[in-house]
Amino acid sequence: MKAVICGAGIAGLALAQRLDGMGWQVVVLERAPGPRGQGYMVDFFGPGYDAAEAMGLLPRLRELSYRVDEVSYVDERGRRRAGLDYGRFSRVVGGRLMSIMRPDLERALREGLSDRVDLRYGTGPERIEETADGVRVTLADGGAEHADLLVGADGVHSTVRRLVFGGEDRYLRHLGFHTAAFVFDDPGLLREVSGRFCLTDTVGQQMGFYALRDGKVAAFAVHRSAQRELPADARAVVRAEYGGLGWIVPRALEKCPPHQDVYYDHVAQIVMDGWSRGRTVLTGDAAHAVSLLAGQGASLGVAGAYVLAEELGRSGSVEQRLAAYERRWRPVVEDRQRAGRAAAEWFLPSSPTRLRVRRLAMRLSALPGVDRLMARSLSGKPSVPGA
Repeated sequence: MKAVICGAGIAGLALAQRLDGMGWQVVVLERAPGPRGQGYMVDFFGPGYDAAEAMGLLPRLRELSYRVDEVSYVDERGRRRAGLDYGRFSRVVGGRLMSIMRPDLERALREGLSDRVDLRYGTGPERIEETADGVRVTLADGGAEHADLLVGADGVHSTVRRLVFGGEDRYLRHLGFHTAAFVFDDPGLLREVSGRFCLTDTVGQQMGFYALRDGKVAAFAVHRSAQRELPADARAVVRAEYGGLGWIVPRALEKCPPHQDVYYDHVAQIVMDGWSRGRTVLTGDAAHAVSLLAGQGASLGVAGAYVLAEELGRSGSVEQRLAAYERRWRPVVEDRQRAGRAAAEWFLPSSPTRLRVRRLAMRLSALPGVDRLMARSLSGKPSVPGA
């Protein structure tokens, strides 16, 4: 059996490793010219953690992860106004939590691929045709592939989804936010944020900072916006949107890199009635982005790939196995999507009153019993079935 996977991100690489281990011939296509360095830090726990353990990935992920003692919310002078104890949350989930940069998670998955996997950068699908015995994919570089299965693991703005299922506007649910991330050098700011994930305690816009092991500082930003179009110059938008924030923000904005080195996107979910058509299937964010408001997007990418591969290893036609994958995995995804929509006000308050309510909620989260309730809410439905 042969699979063509479009997208060398988290879901695509995890699926490639699993299918290769099951004896499939695997081709992975990625439009970007090489591995992408843009991205932000994620909390990796829940079903993806279980799947990564089953795949033997945890030792390498631990090497690449960061220790974060606390999420600290600070005012315009850098004074702590509220916080979340990471150690407490980690204990509630049995220590099965790590903080890792998205590019490092992709790196670990990429390193885990065998030489049998044909990983190609700089190309992707231009045309997709169902045939009597599979799928034919015409590529942007002029080549073509014929496979038993085509997988769209190419993110929120999936080309496979557009070519097979229709335009993005049919499936993209905007949640009213834009987000950005970039990395810069500043030894002074590095010392300021070391050991913590520091976030501005602000209304409408928020920036966060954390120290990386190579001496750099990573910046994360989110602001409210009803705009559906992405900007031509992400750097200009970031500097304009967050220029009014205090603390270390102005200094960081001065060091914001050019547009092509800034990660910038909508905060959105993908909502579809079905994830497969014939022998084409979507997975990861291409099928069911939950948004950063829900958390666990990276976790669901790994876990969903694990479940898809597990189903493809069972008896029955490819079409039957794809339907079984969706029946298994959709309830988990929809649970996290609902949590993301519910978290919008908590994540970035729209008024000073709601900001004060968030501070109170964080203080209450330290109480015995409340921390477990919050952990269960964040974790969602439990581990990967069969992992």
